[in-house]
Amino acid sequence: MAKEKAKQKTNEPVVTNRKAKFQYQIEETIEAGLVLLGSEVKAVREGRANLTDSFVRIRGGELYLVGCHIGPYPGAGQFQHEPLRARKLLVHRREIDRLAGKVRERGLTLIVPKLYFKDGRVKAELALARGKKRHDKRSALRERQIRKEMDRAMKRHG
Repeated sequence: MAKEKAKQKTNEPVVTNRKAKFQYQIEETIEAGLVLLGSEVKAVREGRANLTDSFVRIRGGELYLVGCHIGPYPGAGQFQHEPLRARKLLVHRREIDRLAGKVRERGLTLIVPKLYFKDGRVKAELALARGKKRHDKRSALRERQIRKEMDRAMKRHG
């Protein structure tokens, strides 16, 4: 039990969006809290969340995480949450205004690359990102392939 609690205090991601770094060029990141129900927190703790098609929308001066699927928690019984509901993100007003300005001006978008626990609370890493063009994605794939080949060669000869 003590080891479990110690592990949760670290900022290791519980859920990650692996496509985020491939599809977007991340310019800046900030930490945000999430407004969740109890069954949602327990489901995230078990890794039942999926950030693949999620993004952040600014509505009425507040940030909402849209498209994040948090699966049902079996222990919740009849008090289940809605898996695809929009979830409010907790960020200071100054940050919201600053991010809204950047999104409006420069054609950037807000995404959530990972969810993690910090002091027992679920936190989201918000990223201000620019979508990559097709040729940027190809060069990233090419670099990854070259790196893999180099690693294989080093293992064989080393």
